[in-house]
Amino acid sequence: MISKKMEKSLNEQINKELFSAYYYLSMAAYLQNSNLDGMAHFMKHQAEEETGHAMKMYSYINEQGGRVILDAIEKPRTDFDSPQQIFELGLAHEKHVTASIHALVTLAIEEKDYATKTFLDWFVSEQVEEEATMDSIVSKFKLIGNAGQALLMMDAQLAKRGE
Repeated sequence: MISKKMEKSLNEQINKELFSAYYYLSMAAYLQNSNLDGMAHFMKHQAEEETGHAMKMYSYINEQGGRVILDAIEKPRTDFDSPQQIFELGLAHEKHVTASIHALVTLAIEEKDYATKTFLDWFVSEQVEEEATMDSIVSKFKLIGNAGQALLMMDAQLAKRGE
């Protein structure tokens, strides 16, 4: 059984994960419209992962006898300056999500809720991977900028996500 405070915090995290999915889908739509199908594919895959994270939390709350309460999802940004900016925003967003997960871990420890702490350990590891992936892409963008041929090569590389 989870506390009401933990239940509320996990419900808030579900909203953040669903917003993340919506945000990445918005980025994918922009990239698709810019004929960068590989990058759009990457962001659609990110959106699917974020939805999966929300569903993991949804299931956990229910398994622990809590109640899932969904809230409105904020409208994501829809206009961007460049593909590089999109991935920089993606990295910043992942860092924000990491901080939110860490706050949940802190709450679980404070409440001596070891089951939830163990559950959240997976998300901590996942965020390390998410940040590293985005950071690597941003670093490559810093090397190539928005140069046409290099951008197309990067687009082709990102199309392979999930293979």
